[in-house]
Amino acid sequence: MNRRHFFCRTLRLAAAAGVSWFEVPRIWGQATQAPKPPPYGGFPLGLQSFSLRGFGPEGALDRVKELGLVYVELFRLHFPPTEDTIKIKEMKTACAQRGISISAHGVQTFTQDHNTNEAFFRFAKAAGISIITANPTEDAFDSLDRLVAHYDVRVAIHNHGPGSRYETIDSCVKAVRGHDPRIGFTADLGHFLRANQDPIEAIERLSGRLYGIHLKDVAERKKDTVGVVLGKGQLDVLGTFRALKRVRFPADGAFSLEYEENPDDPMPGIRACLEVAAEMAAKAV
Repeated sequence: MNRRHFFCRTLRLAAAAGVSWFEVPRIWGQATQAPKPPPYGGFPLGLQSFSLRGFGPEGALDRVKELGLVYVELFRLHFPPTEDTIKIKEMKTACAQRGISISAHGVQTFTQDHNTNEAFFRFAKAAGISIITANPTEDAFDSLDRLVAHYDVRVAIHNHGPGSRYETIDSCVKAVRGHDPRIGFTADLGHFLRANQDPIEAIERLSGRLYGIHLKDVAERKKDTVGVVLGKGQLDVLGTFRALKRVRFPADGAFSLEYEENPDDPMPGIRACLEVAAEMAAKAV
């Protein structure tokens, strides 16, 4: 078993034991005698592949590898939902050949149509996807309660900013009340800022069901704004990493940088974001 697969297995076992990301480097080092812990201060930071939407699946994965990242949250353009086992195997092989693991998939819409919902869960299970970033309708939750229990795959509600179904922290908390704990959240910090919500408060209040993060910064706290390199806008990046450490973000959570600007040439912006993330994550440890 190579180190990447060993580390992924370690993450799953650590999460099952309630271990946070910040305890994983110690476990990793003891188990593998690795000379140094994973990058980003112990955070296994990945990329939401929507950042690379200007490229096809192979091009996107090549760029994730070029960035030195080993985790990717794929969206449907890069990994269309399918029950074709050959296509699923092809994507898993393409990721494995590049040393990349799929941390999550989304954003997926769920409704009260249980059969359609279940088809996506079958795809996720076959693809080894343990977190589905989602935008469920209000009438979808009875179906999702049954599906997360049956497939043991988590659903992480994604907030989409002003005017959306899950605009505020309160609306997120209310949505999952009384539902299976495997139904939780992917907190898009940029969209919370657009809705004039505090991302640090979101991390704290959604903890316990916080399975994903979209690490994103925006220029202004208003609906119509633009994305910027981390630390150049409204996001307290150091405070974000400290909050994730404080709430013991789970070892098998999906922590995805998302840089939506310049889709035809996003790499300079993504690299600049990763430099800031590395610096702030190291300070937060």
